This record gives sequence, structure tokens and C-alpha cells, in this order.
Amino acid sequence: MNGTKRDNIRVGAKVRVVQKQDQRSGKLTEGTVSKLLTNSATHPHGIKVKLEDGTVGRVKEIIN
Repeated sequence: MNGTKRDNIRVGAKVRVVQKQDQRSGKLTEGTVSKLLTNSATHPHGIKVKLEDGTVGRVKEIIN
């Protein structure tokens, strides 16, 4: 599942995000969502979230 729709992402979900500094390389960081930071229903580059370890990034993949 992709991370462009806010409805697909829940607190506690396992996701892979791209951090701001990794956008050029596309390096993904895996973690668990602790907070949703994007208020709109969708975002073309992914919903911005904060992970439990404090990492902030845009969701590229949701892990089932």
C-alpha cells in the first residue's frame, strides 16, 4: 500500500519513510508511526509522520 492517503495510515502502523535529507538517494527508514503530521487527506509525496524513535519523514510504503 502506498502512503499518499491519510486514511491508510494509523498510529502504531509499521511503515517505511523517506527523510528530508534522503529524498535524493531515496533511502528508506523503517519504523512505527507515533504521530501523523500531515492534516490533509492526501499528499502526492506521502503523508508526513513522526516515528517512535523521533524520525520525521514522508510515508512511501506501509508494511502489513
